[in-house]
Formats: sequence, C-alpha cells, structure tokens
Amino acid sequence: MANNSAAVRVRGLRVVRGGTTILEGLDLDVPAGQVVGLLGPSGSGKTTLMRAVVGVQANVTGELTVLGMPAGDAALRHRVGYVTQAASVYTDLSVVENLRHFAVLAGLRGAAATAAVAQAVDAVDLGGHEKQQVLSLSGGERSRVSLAAALVGDPELLVLDEPTVGLDPVLRRDLWAMFHRLAGQGRTLLVSSHVMDEATRCDRLLLLRQGVLVADTTPAALLAETGAPDAEQAFLALIDKAAAR
Repeated sequence: MANNSAAVRVRGLRVVRGGTTILEGLDLDVPAGQVVGLLGPSGSGKTTLMRAVVGVQANVTGELTVLGMPAGDAALRHRVGYVTQAASVYTDLSVVENLRHFAVLAGLRGAAATAAVAQAVDAVDLGGHEKQQVLSLSGGERSRVSLAAALVGDPELLVLDEPTVGLDPVLRRDLWAMFHRLAGQGRTLLVSSHVMDEATRCDRLLLLRQGVLVADTTPAALLAETGAPDAEQAFLALIDKAAAR
C-alpha cells in the first residue's frame, strides 16, 4: 500500500538476531490518524517491529521513517509515545506522581506540566484516581496509567505493545474505544495483539507471521477476500494460501 500521509514508512526492513532472521524484507505504511492493528501469533515479530519503529532495536537494515524522520532520531523523542508489555510506571507512586515524573522527562515544567498531567488523566478516564498508589489499582487501571504516561508529552504517534493482554472483555472494549477517541484527536496508533478478534476494532490491519507480512488490509476487506466468518478464520485462510504458493 502506498500512502503519502503515512506516519510510519517501512521499506525492505530486515532484522537479524543471533543468526536468526526475525523480520524479512517488510514493506508497509502506517496511515496517519488511524488505529492500525499489528496482529499475529506470539513470536511473529510484532514486538521487534515496534522496537524498530521507536528506534531501540539493534541490527536493523532497510528504510524506516517515522513522522518523516529516520526512526530513532533525537527529534522524535517527544513526538512518539511507546507503551511496552511490561509495566512502564512506578507502582509505589501515585497516578499523578507518575505522570508528573513523565511530564518532566518530556521537558515540561510548572503550569505546563500540571496541565499536561490533567489532560492525560482525562484522556484515559482516570479522574478520581489521581492520588491512588498504582499498586492499589486494577490491571485495567494500571494499563490506563501506562497509556497516560505515554500521552503526557502529547505525542503524535503512539506505539502500544499488547496493551490489552490479560484484560477482561469489558476492559478490552473500553481501551479500544479510548484508542479511537485518541485517533479522532489526530493521533496515530500502532497497536499490537495476538488476539485475532481484536482485528475488527482497527481501521487498518497488518498481519505478521514468522517475520513476514501476510496482509496489509482493512477488516472488511480481509473478511471479503477470504469469505471467512471472523478474523481468526480469515487469518488462517491467508496462512493456508501463502503455504500453497
């Protein structure tokens, strides 16, 4: 897919680790202002691709531009927010203490930091929990604190690695609704998941298997192309089709 307004542009991306090829010749775009799902089974290369996008992955070859700049460029530091699978906040601090810390890291001080923290709390619906210690929060609430920490610097691109893992269906639904609200404000979200039924919640889909891009499509087009009743069956159909070539 060619997209002149791509937030992320990848051409010929290859990552080798310990003699093993993790990603092989990826070509893809992440359209700006959309929720783009990066889906595939565990071990398919999703986290490696995300690490490459944020500029922390070693042994990367090929072309990878983010918001018009080389991935990892210092100028992108406050324009890209990254939420890893592991907890990215301090559980012994309160919600607001965490967010103030990340505001300082984003270069904010005084009234600007206070305003940014308030906006981040509001964006993730954590009003009323500001003074709670993160350790006392539920899993879903902690996920929202991590997202708020990434939002406090007002990034244009959010890279979220398995943000819904371990959450119940209601919390997952609420998080996806939040992702779309953020995209509606002009942000781009790249969200990974190994839960295939989350494919239908995305504006666009990138499907990975064993380091290879199997599909770059929309949920509707994926189902129409395969004739499958759901995203999981559609993904399996694409795998079978690729294996038959």
